[in-house]
Amino acid sequence: MHLQRVQVPDFRVLKDVDITFEKDFNPRVFPLGSQNGGGKSTLLQLIFVLLHCSTNPDRLQALKNLLNGFNLLDGQEQRVLSIINIWDGNKSVHLDFFVCGDSYVNSVLESDNLDVPQQGGENNLTFDIFSKRTKIEEQISNLVKSQEELEDLMQRFSDDNIMLSAGGNFSEFSNLLRRTRGSLQKFRIEAPTSIHLERSLVPEIHKNINFKLEKTYEDIKNKISDSTIQLNDLNLQINELIESLESKDIQYITTYRSGENDTDNIALLCHIYNLDASDIDSPRQFLDGLSNKVFLAAPSTQIFLFLPRNIRKSLFGKRDEIYKMNLEEVKSDLTGLFTYDFLAVNYLVDLFQQARDKDFKSAIETGEYGENYKLLLNELNSLMISKRAYLKPDLDSSLHLSGVGFRENKSTDSIELYPEDLSHGELKRLSIYCWLKYKNIEDSIVLMDEIDIALHPDWQYQIVSDLLEWSAKNQYNY
Repeated sequence: MHLQRVQVPDFRVLKDVDITFEKDFNPRVFPLGSQNGGGKSTLLQLIFVLLHCSTNPDRLQALKNLLNGFNLLDGQEQRVLSIINIWDGNKSVHLDFFVCGDSYVNSVLESDNLDVPQQGGENNLTFDIFSKRTKIEEQISNLVKSQEELEDLMQRFSDDNIMLSAGGNFSEFSNLLRRTRGSLQKFRIEAPTSIHLERSLVPEIHKNINFKLEKTYEDIKNKISDSTIQLNDLNLQINELIESLESKDIQYITTYRSGENDTDNIALLCHIYNLDASDIDSPRQFLDGLSNKVFLAAPSTQIFLFLPRNIRKSLFGKRDEIYKMNLEEVKSDLTGLFTYDFLAVNYLVDLFQQARDKDFKSAIETGEYGENYKLLLNELNSLMISKRAYLKPDLDSSLHLSGVGFRENKSTDSIELYPEDLSHGELKRLSIYCWLKYKNIEDSIVLMDEIDIALHPDWQYQIVSDLLEWSAKNQYNY
């Protein structure tokens, strides 16, 4: 994959951006220069989120956060967000990301002569149907949970579990009421406390509770049925809309809020050109494959625009730990995101384990151990100025930190150096190396922000040759 061209007419600080990356340029390393505040970080994040998140439901919230506040202009049905050209190895695929409102989707449906809900003789299909579907899905999920709770209560109050006769099993029934009082009140079913419970009334109270449980269960069952019908109807409308858009080579991505107090009333779509009908991949499959070939590396102190606005603000307050925690959670979904201001020790240990396993496999197949382990150790040592890495006997320990150590090259004693004893530049260089190797990043678009920070001037020049040596088939934009 190769990023050929990026155009951004107007997004945040980016105005009339048009950058071309020649696919025949060798090496495929492209520096992006701008003054402070010129928007380089914004551009890299926009490219990353659009290409990495557009087809994965777990990543769509990052898109929504990034686009919050990006509105249609007065009188516009649609507005271009970014135009991106991707070389897939055979041809240039043109991706036109744009946002639009309800008037655009209804004009699409009208042009296809599709049947849509009518109100006052006019089309009234809106992008709110996606929000409505989400709310109904949540409603059904909550109702199902309530239904399961009721089934459990009904089982506990069943005649088979409580053999009741006049005045019998009083203690057992009293204890059951005490244990389930909170659950019963949740469903507005009142039950007497042990103090006010009379032995002679136990059968009647038990019968009354069972009756209310069954009635509540039936009510919830009917609500689930009604909500399911509504959901099916919305799904039909949504599928009709998506199919209509796809017939015009337009992919629906997501809806989002144009303002803080709005509902999800604006849609992000992607018009895909030059993906031949004879291609094996559909437009959705192309975007999905592309999402796994796009990576972003940046400092963890960077302002990530794809985090929620309130979380971004916390970085400037006294609760910056909230920002760090949220960033770590987001990284579990955005698997192409890497923050390289610490040594990823777990990556490092895993790399050594992989190299050791390859050598052992070679020994089984050929009778001779391979060189993977030794080559990896030599490469790591070449990244540091006067230090060397070594492996400890407990490499397979669950405590990864205990598997790798460092020593001074000139040291004759066994004094151990810890990762924090390495310079910031050494840690950063090691981190980038481990990330590229561990993730096996090849033939990919690698976006790198602030890559030169903490590196010695010599290493700032050398980082280009480093990247090419570590994984030469990638395109690097930094």
